[in-house]
Amino acid sequence: MTWRKGLGRGAWAGSGSAGALGIRASAPTQAPRPRPFRQTRLQYTCRSLVCPAEPLVPQIHVNGLDLEYESFGSASHPTMLLIMGLGAQLTRWPIPFCEKLVARGYRVIRFDNRDAGLSTKFDAAGVPDLSQILAGRLTGLPAKVPYTLHDMAADAVGLLDALSIDKAHLVGASMGGMIAQQIAAEYPQRVLSLTSIMSTTGNPALPPPNAAAAKALMARYPSLENQAAYVEHGLNSLRTISSPGFPFDELATRERIWNDALRGYSATGFGRQLAAVAAAGDRRDYVRRIKAPTMVIHGECDPLVPVAAGRDTVASIAGAELRVFPGMGHDLPPALYDKIIDAIVTVARRA
Repeated sequence: MTWRKGLGRGAWAGSGSAGALGIRASAPTQAPRPRPFRQTRLQYTCRSLVCPAEPLVPQIHVNGLDLEYESFGSASHPTMLLIMGLGAQLTRWPIPFCEKLVARGYRVIRFDNRDAGLSTKFDAAGVPDLSQILAGRLTGLPAKVPYTLHDMAADAVGLLDALSIDKAHLVGASMGGMIAQQIAAEYPQRVLSLTSIMSTTGNPALPPPNAAAAKALMARYPSLENQAAYVEHGLNSLRTISSPGFPFDELATRERIWNDALRGYSATGFGRQLAAVAAAGDRRDYVRRIKAPTMVIHGECDPLVPVAAGRDTVASIAGAELRVFPGMGHDLPPALYDKIIDAIVTVARRA
């Protein structure tokens, strides 16, 4: 295990799973690794519940790769494993959100998926042709992808193994919800409860994203050499999929976009993760295997993964409960933290 100083915190803005719905990805712009960044406003604001003033962030070797993770709260408490979505870093689980879970009596672990943040990148594999993957799904040909959602689920279970955690409550957002579903289906003995947030089963009959959300998600990012253009692009994309019923914090989102870019930029990781989602296709046969107590959370106004996907997830898991929040899009508005955490804790207590 290696340790490095943690960089960055920021407000959540959700990540999508549009590849599962047949949206073609543009090739991302290549960019050099950004220059070193000196933290100022964006340093961790840590309270006594969580961590020291400048936390040391651990990196652990799992399944032949390195995963960056952070742990909050007492190791003696039940574990909540937070799994992030497409192209997103662990920083997308805001520290205040994690603190609220810690205050409810849980140990909270957030981590960078493979090909995101400070975890291992698969740049040598290139970016698969998404159109070929989608065509293969129609013809029944196996997809040629660097890795699958099964592999990403195994990463999360490997992280639990490395930390000597026998069982955990899983909380996954967007693609992270798909990974959490996969874990609950394939490793039921490791799962205490499941919370699937703004996610989907991959059912091809579900409605697609709206046109604006799909375009915003798949548009090519400018180079990091042009900070203003890079941040503006990210801001417009995240505003498009944000919650219309709640304020959009432009300043915090701008800072988080750039801070994340400097923390762990990857020009091609998004495309490989998207390929894994697209290759998975319809996962209802797996989702129907889930026996763990399950909570499904969805925004009524989600433009990227419409609320019908949440209802379909509930219909696929025996005993699952659905909470739909009016005004919520494809993100986690701070005003809803308490209600979302209430829902997570409700199902955790059923374990």
